[in-house]
Amino acid sequence: MTNYYKYLPVSQQDEDWGLHVLDAGCNHIGPGEEYPSKEHPGHHYFNWMDGRVLHEYQLVYITRGAGYFESAHSGLKKIREGTVFILFPGEWHRFKPVSNAGWDEYWVGFDGYILKNLFTKQFFQADEPILHIGINDSILQLFTGIIETARKEKAGYQPLISGAVLHLLGTIWSIIKQQSIHTDDMTDTIINKAKVLLRMGIDNKLSIGDVADELKVSYSWFRQTFKTHTGMAPGQYLLQLRIEQAKLLLMDNSKSIKTIAYDLNFKSVFYFSSLFKNKLGVSPAQYRKKISG
Repeated sequence: MTNYYKYLPVSQQDEDWGLHVLDAGCNHIGPGEEYPSKEHPGHHYFNWMDGRVLHEYQLVYITRGAGYFESAHSGLKKIREGTVFILFPGEWHRFKPVSNAGWDEYWVGFDGYILKNLFTKQFFQADEPILHIGINDSILQLFTGIIETARKEKAGYQPLISGAVLHLLGTIWSIIKQQSIHTDDMTDTIINKAKVLLRMGIDNKLSIGDVADELKVSYSWFRQTFKTHTGMAPGQYLLQLRIEQAKLLLMDNSKSIKTIAYDLNFKSVFYFSSLFKNKLGVSPAQYRKKISG
C-alpha cells in the first residue's frame, strides 16, 4: 500500500453537477507512527486533543488495525478493521489508530446538494456514524478507483468520481441492510478479506502463504477455497491485479517499463513483458504506444 492523498480543485460546473469530490487518499499507519501526518493542509489537519470540524462529508474506511473515533453526536467509540465511519459537515470529531497497532485507511471527501436527500432522510445519521461492513473487496475497489481517477485529473473526471461516491454510498447501505437480515457466511468473509490483502500487496513481496497466515487458515484450504469462490488460484489473482496496475502505470510515460516491473515485484522485466503479452496480446511497450495515441 502506497500512501497518497490529493486535494482537488472544484469549478462552478463541478458544483452545478450536484455532487463533487474534494479530496481522496489512502494511508498505511504503522505502530508508533505520528497521526495524522503534518503534511496535510491546515484546514484538514488536526490533533487528538483538539479534534476538528470540516465543511464537507467524508467516508473513511479502515481495512487493517484498530483505533478510536469520537464525534459530538456519537461519543467515544472503538474502531476495528472493516469499519466505515462518516464525517458530517459542521460536526466536531476526532479519530486515531491505537499506537501499538496502527491502521490502514482509505477516505474520500465530498459535498453537493444531491446528498441532502440521503442525509436529511436519515439513510445515514450523525448519531450513528460508525458502520461495520467488514472487509469488502467491492468497497475497496471503489475507493482505489476514485483515488486513481483523481490522481490523473483528466477532463471530466469530477462527474466520474462523483458517480463512484454515490455507488460507494449505495453499496455501504446495501451491506448494512443485508446484515440486518442474515449473518454473513464466515467463508465469504475470509475470501473477501483475502481479496483485500492481495490488492494491498500488489506493490510488495506478498506471498500466498503470508495471506493464509494472516487469515489464520491453512495454505491448502485457502488455495482451494479461494479458487472455488473466484475461479482462479490466489497466485493467479494476484498476478492479474498486478497486470491491471501495470496498465495504469504504463499511462505515465515518465516511468520506464523496467521500473514498473520492479515496482510491482515481477521477478524480471522479461517475465513481466512475457506475462503481459500473454494476457493482453501486446507487449508493455506496444500497449504504451497504443494508449498514447
